[in-house]
Amino acid sequence: MTHVPVLAREAVEALAIEAHRDGVFVDATFGRGGHAREILVRLGPKGRLIALDRDVEAIAAGRGIADPRLELVHARFGRLQAALGERGYASVAGVLLDLGVSSPQFDDPARGFSFRADGPLDMRMDASAGESGEETAAQWLARADEDHIREVIARYGEERFAKQIAKAIVAARKGRPLTRTRQLADIVGEAVRTREPGQDPATRTFQALRIHVNQELAELSLVLPQALAVLAPAGRLAVISFHSLEDRIVKNFMRDHARPGALPERLPVRAAELPKPQLRLVGKPVRPGAEEVNANPRSRSAVLRVAEKLA
Repeated sequence: MTHVPVLAREAVEALAIEAHRDGVFVDATFGRGGHAREILVRLGPKGRLIALDRDVEAIAAGRGIADPRLELVHARFGRLQAALGERGYASVAGVLLDLGVSSPQFDDPARGFSFRADGPLDMRMDASAGESGEETAAQWLARADEDHIREVIARYGEERFAKQIAKAIVAARKGRPLTRTRQLADIVGEAVRTREPGQDPATRTFQALRIHVNQELAELSLVLPQALAVLAPAGRLAVISFHSLEDRIVKNFMRDHARPGALPERLPVRAAELPKPQLRLVGKPVRPGAEEVNANPRSRSAVLRVAEKLA
């Protein structure tokens, strides 16, 4: 199984590597190394690329890249600052985040991300983390009450039939445990009365459970201020998101830090004395062109946002 990196050229060019060829860059979502390989092509002989991924399978695949400038780190990107500090890096020239699920994760039925083929209802991005307390989707659905299930599906899936789906899940698990992806997809399909043409009734529910199990939005909210903290002046932050919840967090973070800092109302301060912005927005949001979408339909919802650290 291969993974086709989305907006690979645009994202890597946004990092402006040519201006810092011997600097340290971070690919915080290594996946199968699509973006990392592009970064290494542009990186100077003394440059370094620190690549993080929470998936042990991704780290194992990355060991096939024989490049001494690349260092692989098995860690979720919410630990970005700690992972860099443990390796002696106080600042970096660029950080890339490619959010969401990689194709190998999505296409492997054993990972449980998709309902296209039957598999265990797992959905953990780090399937090695069971001993640390991370639950599978099946374990969470077995213990969560109906209101919590409804809330997760409504919030993270933006699913208007969340109430009906939660009720159906709770009723179904009384008969037998929910342990398989097709089992859950069938339950959701019976509970959802209508759906947009071309979209499976279970799509939004599976998205919601994946986001919840992996705490994806919480991790994103953790990593953005860490990325800002470790970026050197003129360093770039490039983020590719794939749905509105992610993109809203990224957009608001970049926008808020590209404005002068807020002060209490009626405080007598001159405009020149206002706290300075920490970021400069670089260009407009970038979306895949028709050619890329035709070649890789999963790229159609992608949005790339870029910002530069100010001195």
